[in-house]
Amino acid sequence: MMDLYSKNDNPFKGNFKTLESLVDRISEVFHCPVTIEDANHRLLAYSQHNEESDQARIQTIIGRRVPEKVINSLWKNHILAKINRTDEPVRIAQIKEVGLGDRIAIAIRKNNEVLGYIWALEVERKLSDQSFPLFKQAAQAVKNQLLQLQGQQKEADEGVNEFFWKLLTGNVRSKKEIHEKFVEFQLLPPAFFSVVVFQFQEVISKENQQQIFYLLSTTQQLKVIFRVFDEKEVIMLTAPNEDKYTENDLKTFIREFITRMSNRFSINSITGGSGTISQDYTDIERSYQEALFVLQCQKKFPDLTAQLFNYRELGIYRYLDLILEKNRLEHYENHSLKKLKQYDLKHHSQLFHTLETYLNFDSNMNEAAKALHIHLNTLNYRLKRIAEIGEINLRDPHQKVTLFIDLKLERLQEKEHL
Repeated sequence: MMDLYSKNDNPFKGNFKTLESLVDRISEVFHCPVTIEDANHRLLAYSQHNEESDQARIQTIIGRRVPEKVINSLWKNHILAKINRTDEPVRIAQIKEVGLGDRIAIAIRKNNEVLGYIWALEVERKLSDQSFPLFKQAAQAVKNQLLQLQGQQKEADEGVNEFFWKLLTGNVRSKKEIHEKFVEFQLLPPAFFSVVVFQFQEVISKENQQQIFYLLSTTQQLKVIFRVFDEKEVIMLTAPNEDKYTENDLKTFIREFITRMSNRFSINSITGGSGTISQDYTDIERSYQEALFVLQCQKKFPDLTAQLFNYRELGIYRYLDLILEKNRLEHYENHSLKKLKQYDLKHHSQLFHTLETYLNFDSNMNEAAKALHIHLNTLNYRLKRIAEIGEINLRDPHQKVTLFIDLKLERLQEKEHL
């Protein structure tokens, strides 16, 4: 049927009431299975197909979105980046590892914004390059449909965002009211949740928001129930995809989000933190404040907290502000550290930094020596001098814990004076 159309013909003109009727029309013109996805690879409509198909299409239809392994493969092979850069159809060779067969894809665009994608599966027959103008016409027809859907979705999102802000700020505490709102927004309250906050160096632009939406929508590690933007921060309520939910799940999610924002969109220096996992939705405000506190600790102690993403992992860092306040009231000062600082200043040595590094590595001589870029014998000599000058017994666990805490307090006070 495709051969019947000349360059001036447009088989996609007319009023298609639904995406389903439009996708069937596209499939009929190209004689192949077709899917339409939104910008985040969620399935919007698909045509019928014969027994000949591939696993990627079947899994997309079953899961209502493209499998994460397929998306990752398309990025790694630079295919999605290529599709997103052009208005032209792109021919894609099969990727056996993820069950993807030969395809032609085109991005549906409004100016520079990608609204979605059309994917035509070449199973039974190959499409010629002469069909490419028709693909562009199909993309234009789908664009009109997606813009209507986008307007409807925007209105719904505004109501959801307002409700989420009320939860984050503690302005709705009634369990009954919270449950009713979930029902209103057609959401199933998950059994477990945690608030996750990502912080960017710059104010998050509209383009950045689209990139963030993309990553959050395509991840299948966990569910993102709500998400809002607050200048340099994106705040979200997360839940497990399965029954279990652990701090390791959150840590993996945060790490991979940061890595993918860097690899795919060249956005770096993002930090992330999460609050305690809870089952009580009146705890959302507390979980939010905990996530913000994690980010504060990462700023104050970047070398040590770069791998600490959850509030429960912070340990002693949760109490440093309280200890510092008590020390100030009592005019407390660690005389051993004071002596080491005075010695370093007079002799241009690094005993204070050496002690801090040694304790940070839990008295592991080999690791501390590597971090200091010195020989093991040199470290051993320095530790003897530290013990002598500071009158410190490095075999006494009580003294070591006290020194560790007081060293952190020193760093905390330095940050306050910056």
